[in-house]
Amino acid sequence: MKVGLFVPCYIDQFYPRVAMATVELLEKFGCEVDFPEAQTCCGQPMANTGCVDDARPLAKAFVEIFADYEYVVCPSGSCTAMVTHHYDEYFSANDPGLKNVKQRTFELTEFLTDILKVESLDVKFPYRVGLHNSCHGLRELRLGSSSETMIPKFNKAEQLLKLVDGLEIVELQRVDDCCGFGGTFAVAEEAVSCMMGNDRIHDHEQADAQVMTAGDMSCLMHLDGLIRRQKKPIQVMHIAEILAGDSPNFEPHATAIDAK
Repeated sequence: MKVGLFVPCYIDQFYPRVAMATVELLEKFGCEVDFPEAQTCCGQPMANTGCVDDARPLAKAFVEIFADYEYVVCPSGSCTAMVTHHYDEYFSANDPGLKNVKQRTFELTEFLTDILKVESLDVKFPYRVGLHNSCHGLRELRLGSSSETMIPKFNKAEQLLKLVDGLEIVELQRVDDCCGFGGTFAVAEEAVSCMMGNDRIHDHEQADAQVMTAGDMSCLMHLDGLIRRQKKPIQVMHIAEILAGDSPNFEPHATAIDAK
């Protein structure tokens, strides 16, 4: 199958390894991956700040650029949710182009579990991992069950992590709290954002996680900033990097306690 890879701006500029790990994963499972160079921002930052007129041309461009791909895959829940849940207001009702692209656009873990039906991974990761569930992925894309819903528990990222040899998923006390990033919220409400981020980090610390992972590098970027400033030993890695076989930046089997 031919896949159009949509890479979020912050991954393109700051974390290109996440994009490359995504390519490696998709190609490993038989996908022909293409990166259309004409792609731009999905428009989410503009939409979040109410700049509708600035977001509209980006939404139109996205639909045009990715129109002919069998699938569109993105290693970000928030950017995927922007396309599948918030593009409607920029198009006329029942626009065939938008409907076509929305139906074929998937977040990475969603694509791996629901479309490719991945059931095994030939990779090792002998570390204790805490899974951060991003708000967009959890409550808009429904990549997992949220704690307030009375339904059978499921989580697509966790489903994939359990396929990794040696990986231990640690138990968090608050499995779906927001990290506090929220895009421009982190700027407008810096103190609140930092407190929320520190709460997420502390939850992973109490579980003795060595690595924090998520499907959204934006969340991890925010958390990593707090971790680095406080010189904490926890590493952050996008789930694509773990599934592709990358390793964190410390010695195998080191613990957060040992690192102190």
